[in-house]
Amino acid sequence: MAGRVDLDGNPINPMTICMIGAGGFIGSHLCEKLMSETQHTVLAVDVYSDKIKHLLEPTSLPWNGRIQFHRINIKNDSRLEGLIKMADLTVNLAAICTPADYNTRPLDTIYSNFIDALPVVKYCSENGKRLIHFSTCEVYGKTIGAFLPEESPLRQDPAYFLLSEDASPCIFGPIEKQRWSYACAKQLIERLIYAEGAENGLEFTIVRPFNWIGPRMDFIPGIDGPSEGVPRVLACFSNNLLRHEPLKLVDGGHSQRTFIYIKDAIEAVSLMIENPARANGHIFNVGNPNNEVTVKQLAEMMTQVYSKVSGETPLETPTVDVSSKEFYGEGYDDSDKRIPDMTIINRQLGWNPKTSLWDLLESTLTYQHRTYAEAVKQAMSKTTTN
Repeated sequence: MAGRVDLDGNPINPMTICMIGAGGFIGSHLCEKLMSETQHTVLAVDVYSDKIKHLLEPTSLPWNGRIQFHRINIKNDSRLEGLIKMADLTVNLAAICTPADYNTRPLDTIYSNFIDALPVVKYCSENGKRLIHFSTCEVYGKTIGAFLPEESPLRQDPAYFLLSEDASPCIFGPIEKQRWSYACAKQLIERLIYAEGAENGLEFTIVRPFNWIGPRMDFIPGIDGPSEGVPRVLACFSNNLLRHEPLKLVDGGHSQRTFIYIKDAIEAVSLMIENPARANGHIFNVGNPNNEVTVKQLAEMMTQVYSKVSGETPLETPTVDVSSKEFYGEGYDDSDKRIPDMTIINRQLGWNPKTSLWDLLESTLTYQHRTYAEAVKQAMSKTTTN
């Protein structure tokens, strides 16, 4: 690790990073990289530490002393400003980011993603500290292409679907579609951060993740999360596969998404952390446009991959259609397609994703099977016995 330099050849000096939401999926992978590949120190802030426990214990770990866990709920803890003051950089990952919550818990969603983020922005701005804020690709909402007539030849033009940080409009559904509460809260905090930069000189970078996938993402209902919980699509499908149930396709699974492997995405974040001159003032899409599939195609692919890693024969009827109202509740709406424009991140950081969809699914489902299969089997046998 000696003699590490940034993209412009300047020495990278060890820094202290206050990471809010360090105990989550993204935070755990970012902490791993920072511990194993850098000399940076992490003040890990979260209410849970399960996903980073392997980094905190035992004390014989080579990075002992460079990661400190602070059990803090950022809603109401006065210690937060002190930690931000101690750090050179704050990375804010905290959010409610589960689609099932957007229209069933819209107030919590808005408070978590806007109100609770306000003090973090304020403390960074007032204390002259740099901020990397995690937003979402959902801020783009629906594509322009979604409003073209079905038979329009323009629907074949990628320009109507490609999402660009500095050019694409943010198009949301009507207010009664509360699914957009998340995207709207995220967009407003982006605008506030951008305004703090313009008016008060806040050094910021905004990250817009496009479906980051890998080990430790989300939860398996009834195993390491609430039994009635509904995680995001890949964890939902993993749960179905582990339980030998058909995968539920919401409204036929026609929506199109791109997926990126968590380790590729973390490489991009690492470049942002260590290249402030190139990252400050920018919004970055972080996704993999090469890994685009419909949700139905994703289900088919996951069924094949899981059969390979588990040795189990797929169900004769591997999928079942459900309506969005039945699955998510009243007030759900969706975006049709999300393809990230990679021009800005490629230009500023020279970054491109590497991992294919098949490979990232194989890595993730191998982990899911190894971690959860036995626990799911036991939970299902208890249910049957009862």
